[in-house]
Amino acid sequence: MIIDEPFPGVFRIEAPLPKNPLKSVNCYLFKGGLRHMLVDTGMNRPECREALESSLAELGIERAQTDYFLTHYHADHMGLVADLALPSSTVYMGEREASVVHHVLKTGGYWPRMAELARLSGFPEAEIEESLRRHPGVKYSTPVLPPLTTVRDGDAIEAGAYRLRCIETPGHTQGHMCLYEPRAKFLVAGDHVLGDITPNISAWAQDHDPLADYLASLDKVSTLDVSLVLPGHRRVFRNLRERIDELKHHHQLRAEEVLDIVSSGPKTAYQIAAEMKWDYVAESWDHFPAMQKWFAAGEALAHARYLENKGRIHSVCRHIETLGRECVVYADKA
Repeated sequence: MIIDEPFPGVFRIEAPLPKNPLKSVNCYLFKGGLRHMLVDTGMNRPECREALESSLAELGIERAQTDYFLTHYHADHMGLVADLALPSSTVYMGEREASVVHHVLKTGGYWPRMAELARLSGFPEAEIEESLRRHPGVKYSTPVLPPLTTVRDGDAIEAGAYRLRCIETPGHTQGHMCLYEPRAKFLVAGDHVLGDITPNISAWAQDHDPLADYLASLDKVSTLDVSLVLPGHRRVFRNLRERIDELKHHHQLRAEEVLDIVSSGPKTAYQIAAEMKWDYVAESWDHFPAMQKWFAAGEALAHARYLENKGRIHSVCRHIETLGRECVVYADKA
């Protein structure tokens, strides 16, 4: 469904995400003369496809003349690309993000590795199985990838009347990428900066510190001259720097909350998440759906790892009697 035209020739199309807390995803169509470009595609499910196909038809867009830019590999942003892209389409993705996606599709090892890290983080086995069974990345991702044209930080892409600069912003994912138009002063932000909700920063990988990456990426885009932000979800908004300050403050409070929780004794990321305050309304942590626990524990783990790398807490592997296995627990450095 076409929502608005925030800049001449730039259309915001809303693809629905039924039974998902995000509700919908914003896809941005850059309409040109000979070629058009769609930023992000929605999930691989019929509701998204119907919304995009009807909107493109309403705008008079031929798929054979349409290229695609994928801000990151999550299913709600690239799930439909294999169905929409034709042999004549160029599909752009950040080089680092593309390498992650190729590795996942080639090895099939992404979800088993996430499950193993969840075990180390104190997740009960039954909840791991349910989380992965219900995870939108498992259910609604693209089964194959069309050929990708990779771009790097600082590269430029012509789209309609605009020249978009690629800005690599790791954090939400390892190679997330935004698009910046310096003349029109807008930022296509993907899931890097959202106006109404906080992007999920999870640490379901053992080899990087996503929260440190995210905070550095916020600083990076805060220097841009931006009059309007075009985010991946919810409303477009102004005051980018103000919103960045709010997000940084949010993560500072979250880190202090984790510090306070582990000060009473060593805890796994799962146990930390159970004591954190969340917007989700439920009687208790036990009443959280498995998927909500998955995202919450991922955020708790990201903050714990960030604090550990800052030298403020430490971790150790211990046997958890209730689970009957070794888990990583975090404790106050003092």
